[in-house]
Amino acid sequence: MRKTRRAMNALPLGKADVVALGRRSDYIQDVLTHHGEDPYWAEADHRHRVADVTVPVSSIGGWYDIFLPGQLRDFQALQDEQRPARLTIGPWTHIRQDNVGMLEALEFGLAHARGQQPPQRKPVRLYIMGEEAWRDFDSWPPKGYASQRFHLQAGGGLAIASAAASEPDHYRYDPADPTPAVAGVRGTFGGGRKDNRVLEARADVLVYTTEILDHDVEIIGEVSAEIWFRSSLRYADVFVRLCDVDPRGRSRNICDGLVSLSDADETRCATVRLWPTAHRFKRGHRIRVQVSSGAFPRYARNPGTGESHATAITLLAAEQTVYHDPGHPSAVILPVADAP
Repeated sequence: MRKTRRAMNALPLGKADVVALGRRSDYIQDVLTHHGEDPYWAEADHRHRVADVTVPVSSIGGWYDIFLPGQLRDFQALQDEQRPARLTIGPWTHIRQDNVGMLEALEFGLAHARGQQPPQRKPVRLYIMGEEAWRDFDSWPPKGYASQRFHLQAGGGLAIASAAASEPDHYRYDPADPTPAVAGVRGTFGGGRKDNRVLEARADVLVYTTEILDHDVEIIGEVSAEIWFRSSLRYADVFVRLCDVDPRGRSRNICDGLVSLSDADETRCATVRLWPTAHRFKRGHRIRVQVSSGAFPRYARNPGTGESHATAITLLAAEQTVYHDPGHPSAVILPVADAP
């Protein structure tokens, strides 16, 4: 772990493999050189083949699993073709599952190995965080949830109502002292839900919070944000995190996402795709949105120069601006349960 921390802080990042492993790693160099949609990866990309799978599939993931968006995409492809598939998602990271995930794997796998059918259940089983309970559904995303915009407001507010005329908010992002990643999505240990109050006290993190809820608000599905943003530099990142604030003031992360901009020095709407989720905000709690420009080392820090992460050695601090007014309606878009 010490070697990994030193590697993540290495400049240029292209030397990270030598720092951590004592040698060059072709895989690490490939990841640094080729982005996710680069044709270089085409030979290893089997997305176009998923819909042709005919064997029964049980897909087990977690709300803080690094592979969750791809898993859900593949399940939907099987679902659309009416393939024999089912989905189980718990409150886990990639390597941490409880007995529910293990039992599903064993019941499903052993039954098919014996030429039998696994125990009957609906195709989709989800752990609803906040409610802390399992529930079954017919599909992903479940029916009965509609997109609802919660708008950023002046003074750190968050509300369904449109924002009034107001001055924007500002913060300074310095990649030499990058905004840290606190829990959240992980491939290994240290992820999941955690109190974010120390993170939210940083000067490079903006927070927007609703009034105390007078009724439960349940969300299940895809989450996104539209943040009207401008930087003093052309290259910048926008990180958005959704949190649940309990009556004691503890702010626990639910899901988050980041987008990199190459025209950030112009006022524009940054669309951020957050991780999908299933969560119930209880009455008496509040909904909170964080806006910042990083989550290091989960995401490589943006040097602000436009250079490749593999070769950048210069780090530039940036002055960031977030707008929330009628002409710039910044918002998080949540999949809210229909009123009963």
